[in-house]
Amino acid sequence: MTKNATRAVRTARGVLFVHSSPRALCPHVEWAAGTALGVAVNFDWNEQPVLRGAMRAEFYWEGEAGSGAKLASALRGWEQLRFEVSEDPTPGSDGARWMHTPELGVFFAQTDTAGNTVVPEDRIRYAMDVGGTDPIELHRELRLALGQAWDDELEPFRHASDFAPVVWLHQVG
Repeated sequence: MTKNATRAVRTARGVLFVHSSPRALCPHVEWAAGTALGVAVNFDWNEQPVLRGAMRAEFYWEGEAGSGAKLASALRGWEQLRFEVSEDPTPGSDGARWMHTPELGVFFAQTDTAGNTVVPEDRIRYAMDVGGTDPIELHRELRLALGQAWDDELEPFRHASDFAPVVWLHQVG
């Protein structure tokens, strides 16, 4: 390969799930996503039944490897959004997932070819160091490393569609 040879661009694919967005913010979310991907995008917005007045959308994207990070960065500035971005692995790059909630901010994790969260060895060692011999503290640290709080908060929003209705249970006291 010569000095002037151009580097092959790796194409990546992924999904952007906007779990909840205020209606007025929807065009701005599309603009930010389009800017991050370098193409104009239009989402098919639907009502989010879990949060009155909010909208939800799913968008399958294709772009250069690293586009998932660009999408997550472009959207993290709006604190009222709940979203997830996934990027499938490509030859030469790992898969990734970003989750954002207004209360927790952004969580990032590397993913394997099956979409499982990969926790690096150093993070596991840190959890073991912090947890010591206390199993509850170790459990807490491992849940943090896996992004469990983000998953817990986003789960009702993930399943709130016409095809998977959410049933809210209320405690009667």
